[in-house]
Amino acid sequence: MELPWLGRHCSERTCRQLDFLPLKCDACGEVFCKEHIRYDDHRCSSAYKKNVQVPVCPLCNAPVPVQKGEVPDIVVGAHMDKDCKYNPAQQKIFTNKCLKPGCKKKEMMKVVCEQCGGNFCIKHRHPLDHDCKASTVVLRAQAEASELGPGLGGELGQIRNGGDYWSFDRLPPPGSV
Repeated sequence: MELPWLGRHCSERTCRQLDFLPLKCDACGEVFCKEHIRYDDHRCSSAYKKNVQVPVCPLCNAPVPVQKGEVPDIVVGAHMDKDCKYNPAQQKIFTNKCLKPGCKKKEMMKVVCEQCGGNFCIKHRHPLDHDCKASTVVLRAQAEASELGPGLGGELGQIRNGGDYWSFDRLPPPGSV
């Protein structure tokens, strides 16, 4: 061996492999090869100082203390059964407030007006029920169309074809256009 000072032997008794890139355990300070660097692989006696995990309850988001040797899943399950502060009745379900002035109703789901984009309760969901500002243009167009007569009425019921207007009621024969 030309360079005996290069590298270190793994501190694991069953391994003792010469490693040229040894790794030092941050808990116990001993040197190990890449196969034995994990706390469990070399049965580190100081792992409790560094390998600390505090599980969090998925319901109340509180940290649940786990003693050494206990399984975290069992401890969290016991916490959920006994000490958990989670109360589903405290959760707000009806959070979507109606934007109609004077209305205090709240809905579980959003009911959005297609014209103005506002959120309303079931009672005020239609544009006429919440005095929709965007719907006044649409309402005027509907009123004008109804005044023009039966069918689609006036210009709304015609097709522009090469400068001529054709009524839906009197379409030209096929092939003549």
